[in-house]
Amino acid sequence: MILATCERPELLADALRSVAAQSLPPLEVRIGDAGAAPAADAVDVPKSINVTWVSARGGVAAATRNAAARDAKGEVLAFLDDDDRWLPAHLEQLAAAFADPGVELAYSDAVVIRERIESDGARHELDRRPLAHDWDEMMMRTNDWISPSAFAVRRARFEALGGFDESFTASEDWDFLLRAAKHATPRRVRGVTAEVRMREAGNQSADFGPARRSYLAQLADRHGLPPLEPRTFWEVAEVLKGGVPR
Repeated sequence: MILATCERPELLADALRSVAAQSLPPLEVRIGDAGAAPAADAVDVPKSINVTWVSARGGVAAATRNAAARDAKGEVLAFLDDDDRWLPAHLEQLAAAFADPGVELAYSDAVVIRERIESDGARHELDRRPLAHDWDEMMMRTNDWISPSAFAVRRARFEALGGFDESFTASEDWDFLLRAAKHATPRRVRGVTAEVRMREAGNQSADFGPARRSYLAQLADRHGLPPLEPRTFWEVAEVLKGGVPR
Protein backbone atom coordinates (compact mmCIF):
# COMPACT_ATOMS: atom_id res chain seq x y z
CA MET A 1 0.00 0.00 0.00
CA ILE A 2 1.02 3.61 -0.65
CA LEU A 3 0.47 6.29 1.99
CA ALA A 4 1.15 9.94 1.16
CA THR A 5 1.94 12.38 3.98
CA CYS A 6 3.22 15.92 4.45
CA GLU A 7 3.84 17.35 7.92
CA ARG A 8 0.68 16.07 9.62
CA PRO A 9 2.04 13.52 12.11
CA GLU A 10 -1.10 13.35 14.26
CA LEU A 11 -3.29 12.59 11.25
CA LEU A 12 -0.71 10.17 9.85
CA ALA A 13 -0.69 8.24 13.12
CA ASP A 14 -4.46 7.89 12.90
CA ALA A 15 -4.23 6.69 9.28
CA LEU A 16 -1.59 4.12 10.24
CA ARG A 17 -3.79 2.78 13.03
CA SER A 18 -6.51 2.17 10.42
CA VAL A 19 -3.96 0.27 8.30
CA ALA A 20 -2.91 -1.84 11.26
CA ALA A 21 -6.57 -2.73 11.89
CA GLN A 22 -7.09 -4.28 8.43
CA SER A 23 -8.60 -7.76 8.35
CA LEU A 24 -6.25 -8.47 5.43
CA PRO A 25 -2.86 -6.95 6.30
CA PRO A 26 -0.99 -5.20 3.49
CA LEU A 27 2.08 -6.91 2.05
CA GLU A 28 4.05 -3.72 2.65
CA VAL A 29 3.40 -0.14 3.74
CA ARG A 30 5.34 2.45 1.77
CA ILE A 31 5.03 6.00 3.10
CA GLY A 32 5.86 8.86 0.77
CA ASP A 33 6.90 11.72 3.05
CA ALA A 34 6.95 15.16 1.41
CA GLY A 35 7.54 17.11 4.62
CA ALA A 36 10.61 19.11 5.53
CA ALA A 37 10.83 17.31 8.89
CA PRO A 38 10.85 13.49 8.66
CA ALA A 39 7.53 12.09 9.90
CA ALA A 40 9.35 8.94 10.98
CA ASP A 41 10.78 10.95 13.88
CA ALA A 42 7.36 12.08 15.08
CA VAL A 43 5.09 9.06 14.60
CA ASP A 44 4.85 5.79 16.52
CA VAL A 45 4.21 3.14 13.88
CA PRO A 46 2.06 0.19 15.03
CA LYS A 47 4.31 -2.81 15.55
CA SER A 48 2.07 -5.05 13.44
CA ILE A 49 2.95 -3.31 10.17
CA ASN A 50 6.25 -3.09 8.32
CA VAL A 51 6.90 0.42 7.01
CA THR A 52 9.31 1.69 4.37
CA TRP A 53 9.81 5.45 4.46
CA VAL A 54 10.42 7.18 1.14
CA SER A 55 11.55 10.81 1.00
CA ALA A 56 9.49 12.75 -1.56
CA ARG A 57 10.25 16.44 -1.26
CA GLY A 58 8.04 19.05 -2.83
CA GLY A 59 4.64 18.46 -1.28
CA VAL A 60 2.92 17.51 -4.55
CA ALA A 61 0.62 14.51 -4.03
CA ALA A 62 1.32 13.01 -7.47
CA ALA A 63 5.09 13.03 -6.95
CA THR A 64 4.74 11.76 -3.38
CA ARG A 65 2.63 8.77 -4.39
CA ASN A 66 4.85 8.00 -7.39
CA ALA A 67 8.00 8.06 -5.26
CA ALA A 68 6.47 5.70 -2.71
CA ALA A 69 5.14 3.35 -5.40
CA ARG A 70 8.56 3.02 -7.02
CA ASP A 71 10.07 -0.37 -6.10
CA ALA A 72 6.79 -1.59 -4.56
CA LYS A 73 6.59 -5.38 -4.43
CA GLY A 74 2.85 -5.97 -4.45
CA GLU A 75 0.84 -6.85 -7.54
CA VAL A 76 -1.81 -4.32 -6.51
CA LEU A 77 -1.27 -0.79 -5.15
CA ALA A 78 -3.82 0.63 -2.73
CA PHE A 79 -3.61 4.31 -1.77
CA LEU A 80 -4.33 6.25 1.40
CA ASP A 81 -3.84 9.93 2.20
CA ASP A 82 -2.61 10.81 5.66
CA ASP A 83 -5.80 12.66 6.65
CA ASP A 84 -8.12 9.80 5.66
CA ARG A 85 -8.83 6.41 7.23
CA TRP A 86 -9.73 2.90 6.14
CA LEU A 87 -12.35 0.74 7.80
CA PRO A 88 -11.10 -2.76 8.73
CA ALA A 89 -12.47 -4.60 5.67
CA HIS A 90 -11.09 -2.17 3.07
CA LEU A 91 -8.16 -4.18 1.73
CA GLU A 92 -9.95 -7.51 2.03
CA GLN A 93 -12.90 -6.32 -0.06
CA LEU A 94 -10.70 -4.72 -2.72
CA ALA A 95 -8.56 -7.87 -2.90
CA ALA A 96 -11.69 -9.90 -3.67
CA ALA A 97 -12.32 -7.69 -6.71
CA PHE A 98 -8.79 -8.26 -8.01
CA ALA A 99 -9.33 -12.04 -7.89
CA ASP A 100 -10.85 -11.39 -11.32
CA PRO A 101 -7.82 -11.06 -13.63
CA GLY A 102 -9.76 -8.66 -15.85
CA VAL A 103 -9.96 -6.04 -13.10
CA GLU A 104 -7.22 -3.43 -13.39
CA LEU A 105 -8.65 -0.79 -11.06
CA ALA A 106 -11.20 -1.16 -8.28
CA TYR A 107 -12.71 1.32 -5.85
CA SER A 108 -14.80 1.02 -2.73
CA ASP A 109 -17.66 3.18 -1.55
CA ALA A 110 -16.57 5.94 0.80
CA VAL A 111 -18.05 8.44 3.18
CA VAL A 112 -16.91 12.07 3.28
CA ILE A 113 -16.82 13.45 6.82
CA ARG A 114 -16.66 17.06 7.91
CA GLU A 115 -14.75 17.30 11.16
CA ARG A 116 -13.19 19.68 13.62
CA ILE A 117 -9.78 18.99 15.11
CA GLU A 118 -8.95 20.34 18.55
CA SER A 119 -5.52 21.67 19.55
CA ASP A 120 -4.84 18.38 21.35
CA GLY A 121 -5.51 16.41 18.14
CA ALA A 122 -8.97 15.16 19.13
CA ARG A 123 -11.24 14.72 16.08
CA HIS A 124 -14.93 15.62 16.26
CA GLU A 125 -17.29 14.59 13.48
CA LEU A 126 -19.70 17.32 12.40
CA ASP A 127 -21.54 15.71 9.48
CA ARG A 128 -21.15 13.01 6.82
CA ARG A 129 -22.30 12.17 3.30
CA PRO A 130 -21.84 9.00 1.23
CA LEU A 131 -19.56 8.90 -1.82
CA ALA A 132 -21.00 5.87 -3.58
CA HIS A 133 -21.85 5.39 -7.25
CA ASP A 134 -21.52 2.75 -9.95
CA TRP A 135 -18.88 3.51 -12.54
CA ASP A 136 -20.42 6.04 -14.92
CA GLU A 137 -18.19 7.50 -17.62
CA MET A 138 -20.54 10.43 -18.24
CA MET A 139 -20.67 11.26 -14.54
CA MET A 140 -16.88 11.09 -14.29
CA ARG A 141 -16.64 13.66 -17.07
CA THR A 142 -18.05 16.33 -14.74
CA ASN A 143 -17.61 15.04 -11.18
CA ASP A 144 -14.87 12.89 -9.65
CA TRP A 145 -16.39 10.98 -6.73
CA ILE A 146 -13.57 8.41 -6.27
CA SER A 147 -11.08 9.47 -3.64
CA PRO A 148 -7.46 8.23 -3.92
CA SER A 149 -8.00 6.68 -0.48
CA ALA A 150 -10.78 4.50 -1.94
CA PHE A 151 -9.11 2.94 -4.98
CA ALA A 152 -6.44 0.42 -5.87
CA VAL A 153 -4.80 -0.43 -9.18
CA ARG A 154 -2.69 -3.27 -10.54
CA ARG A 155 0.95 -2.24 -10.36
CA ALA A 156 1.51 -3.24 -14.00
CA ARG A 157 -1.21 -0.84 -15.16
CA PHE A 158 0.04 1.89 -12.83
CA GLU A 159 3.53 1.59 -14.29
CA ALA A 160 2.25 1.41 -17.87
CA LEU A 161 0.41 4.71 -17.32
CA GLY A 162 3.50 6.32 -15.81
CA GLY A 163 1.81 6.72 -12.43
CA PHE A 164 0.20 10.03 -11.50
CA ASP A 165 1.01 12.96 -13.79
CA GLU A 166 3.37 15.15 -11.76
CA SER A 167 2.58 18.21 -13.88
CA PHE A 168 -0.69 18.38 -11.89
CA THR A 169 -0.60 19.70 -8.34
CA ALA A 170 -4.38 19.21 -8.10
CA SER A 171 -6.85 16.82 -9.77
CA GLU A 172 -4.02 14.37 -10.53
CA ASP A 173 -6.19 11.52 -9.19
CA TRP A 174 -9.06 12.48 -11.52
CA ASP A 175 -6.66 12.51 -14.47
CA PHE A 176 -5.29 9.10 -13.46
CA LEU A 177 -8.76 7.56 -13.22
CA LEU A 178 -9.75 8.84 -16.65
CA ARG A 179 -6.55 7.48 -18.19
CA ALA A 180 -6.92 4.10 -16.47
CA ALA A 181 -10.56 3.77 -17.52
CA LYS A 182 -9.55 3.90 -21.19
CA HIS A 183 -7.98 0.43 -20.74
CA ALA A 184 -10.51 -1.35 -18.50
CA THR A 185 -13.73 -0.37 -16.74
CA PRO A 186 -13.08 0.29 -13.02
CA ARG A 187 -14.83 -2.17 -10.70
CA ARG A 188 -16.99 -0.82 -7.88
CA VAL A 189 -16.83 -2.64 -4.55
CA ARG A 190 -20.09 -1.94 -2.74
CA GLY A 191 -20.04 -0.97 0.90
CA VAL A 192 -18.29 1.90 2.64
CA THR A 193 -14.71 0.99 3.58
CA ALA A 194 -12.96 4.38 3.36
CA GLU A 195 -13.41 7.65 5.23
CA VAL A 196 -12.52 10.86 3.41
CA ARG A 197 -12.02 13.58 5.99
CA MET A 198 -12.40 17.32 5.51
CA ARG A 199 -11.53 19.93 8.08
CA GLU A 200 -12.15 23.64 8.53
CA ALA A 201 -8.61 24.31 7.27
CA GLY A 202 -5.86 22.43 5.48
CA ASN A 203 -7.86 20.85 2.64
CA GLN A 204 -6.17 21.43 -0.70
CA SER A 205 -9.34 20.46 -2.58
CA ALA A 206 -11.16 23.42 -0.98
CA ASP A 207 -8.78 25.88 -2.66
CA PHE A 208 -10.80 27.23 -5.60
CA GLY A 209 -8.16 29.78 -6.62
CA PRO A 210 -6.63 30.35 -10.09
CA ALA A 211 -4.13 27.47 -9.77
CA ARG A 212 -6.87 24.92 -9.09
CA ARG A 213 -8.92 26.26 -11.97
CA SER A 214 -5.95 26.10 -14.33
CA TYR A 215 -5.45 22.40 -13.57
CA LEU A 216 -9.13 21.73 -14.17
CA ALA A 217 -8.82 23.51 -17.52
CA GLN A 218 -5.77 21.37 -18.32
CA LEU A 219 -7.72 18.25 -17.34
CA ALA A 220 -10.68 19.24 -19.53
CA ASP A 221 -8.44 19.95 -22.48
CA ARG A 222 -6.59 16.63 -22.17
CA HIS A 223 -9.72 14.48 -21.91
CA GLY A 224 -12.19 16.50 -23.99
CA LEU A 225 -14.36 17.38 -20.98
CA PRO A 226 -16.83 20.23 -20.62
CA PRO A 227 -15.73 23.28 -18.57
CA LEU A 228 -15.20 22.06 -15.00
CA GLU A 229 -16.16 23.81 -11.78
CA PRO A 230 -14.00 23.16 -8.70
CA ARG A 231 -15.79 21.10 -6.06
CA THR A 232 -14.76 19.35 -2.90
CA PHE A 233 -15.73 15.73 -2.28
CA TRP A 234 -18.34 17.10 0.13
CA GLU A 235 -20.00 19.00 -2.72
CA VAL A 236 -19.66 16.09 -5.14
CA ALA A 237 -21.45 13.88 -2.59
CA GLU A 238 -24.37 16.32 -2.75
CA VAL A 239 -24.39 16.05 -6.56
CA LEU A 240 -24.47 12.25 -6.39
CA LYS A 241 -27.68 12.28 -4.39
CA GLY A 242 -29.28 14.74 -6.78
CA GLY A 243 -28.79 17.89 -4.80
CA VAL A 244 -27.31 21.26 -5.67
CA PRO A 245 -23.72 21.99 -4.55
CA ARG A 246 -23.53 24.56 -1.77
